[in-house]
Amino acid sequence: MPANTGHTKTKPRAAKKAIAPAVKNTALDEEKRKFRELQKGLYHQFHAAFPDRLAPKTVLIIPSFTLDQEILSKVEGIVHYEERLLCLLMLLRMPRTQVIYVTSVPIDPVIIDYYLHLLPGITGYHALKRLSLISCYDSSSKSLTEKILERPRLMEKIKSIIPPHHATHMACFNVTTFERTLAVKLGMPIFGCDPDLFDLGSKSNGRKIFRACGLLVPPGFEDLHTKEQILDSLYKLKKENPELRKAVVKMNDGFSGEGNAIFTYKNINERALKQSITEEFEKRMNVVAAGLKLDTFVEKFQEMGGIVEAFVDGDIKESPSVQCRITPTGTCEVVSTHDQLLGGESGQVFIGAKFPANPEYSIEIGKMGMLVAKEMKKRGVLGRFAIDFLSVPSNGGWKNYAIEINLRKGGTTHPFLMLQFLTDGKYHPAEGCYLNASGQKRYYFASDNLRNPKYVGLTPPDLIDIMMLNELHYDGSAQEGTMFHLIGALSQFGKLGVVCIGSTPERAQFFYEETVKVLDRETGC
Repeated sequence: MPANTGHTKTKPRAAKKAIAPAVKNTALDEEKRKFRELQKGLYHQFHAAFPDRLAPKTVLIIPSFTLDQEILSKVEGIVHYEERLLCLLMLLRMPRTQVIYVTSVPIDPVIIDYYLHLLPGITGYHALKRLSLISCYDSSSKSLTEKILERPRLMEKIKSIIPPHHATHMACFNVTTFERTLAVKLGMPIFGCDPDLFDLGSKSNGRKIFRACGLLVPPGFEDLHTKEQILDSLYKLKKENPELRKAVVKMNDGFSGEGNAIFTYKNINERALKQSITEEFEKRMNVVAAGLKLDTFVEKFQEMGGIVEAFVDGDIKESPSVQCRITPTGTCEVVSTHDQLLGGESGQVFIGAKFPANPEYSIEIGKMGMLVAKEMKKRGVLGRFAIDFLSVPSNGGWKNYAIEINLRKGGTTHPFLMLQFLTDGKYHPAEGCYLNASGQKRYYFASDNLRNPKYVGLTPPDLIDIMMLNELHYDGSAQEGTMFHLIGALSQFGKLGVVCIGSTPERAQFFYEETVKVLDRETGC
């Protein structure tokens, strides 16, 4: 999905329109106690069930975007983003693993069949026996987790599917108080961070954690809550950095760049700087989220709080990220590095990523990621999260600014999981490269935003036909080729996602270009 800033991505959290269910303090305390008890079970599961391919286990996948729904509504086809975690159907390659996948609306069987045919060493028949697809039949703007909580019968159905002897856990896109409530009601742990720690991933706290780790951050101010504080911070930034051309205003809990706005200082009256910033605020502020008015942006900023920081400039500028994982046993891992590709009018919307990141800085940002992971572990964080950077050339090397922490799965999670599931390999942060099970290097180019108005009307079966006839399908023997996701968004919105794997960066790019060329030709572009 979209992400990042001229800086970086913004990130999720349950804001005012996605807050916890109303619960009395005593009930809330009891829920938290039960959740902590459930979470203790992950330690044993990670030791015994996770590494054992034949262990009987059930994974409940809740691909809910439990985020601010007003901002989220600006993302076209957002309900289909629940399909991004279909990469976790690859867990069915373990012959005694059962997967329950819950969505807001039903997923076309053609899409499920497509994923099951990617499974190495398992027939579609055998996998399908162990897959349960459950739908809320609700396309409203509420988060999926809220929809599930409103449906007691659906929760009972989930519980009835799980065999009593199975090790079980939930896999979620992000973990808020809603997901915690669901975990307690279902009686299973979540491989993710306790929502009480969610503020550690805010923009303000991210800057503080980076400084605690000794990392470079752009000049700026955090813990802001009013329009007056925004105006004052914009003034101070320019005063302290006279050459500054732009500043970024970020909500603490925006996501994918959609909670950002850019303030431009060009041709501003510097002799009456403070007055000019105040008077020209509306004219000079460009809100990233399409259709989100400035008044609404400021109102939501005041609800969430946020930061103002310098827009890091440069003729050459990259937006790498580091994906980390903290396991239930307390091990900190650098899982991957990516170079994020940003677009949109402001250049802040996440549209894709190259894996791994540029070797000129991938090892260095990996080391920085490990520093942050160790700091987050001290604070009790569990599961996957990502750190976004902004990198610019400096004195023959690169200057890497730490920008934000995304305490959740993100746009770089599912492409990497697909690669890992399909090639049984591992990223080696000390060398900055990925090796498959045979020790061969693999690269990919991934996008959540391959789109064209001409693609509107292409149904999932149409896409499969085009794929087969033009040999775009991923080749398991060569471990190269193209895989599709967000297929459900194609017909209505003319957009879909791709992961193009190659033995070299050039091969990965070639597969992407061929895919675009074929789709354009087939739709008469």
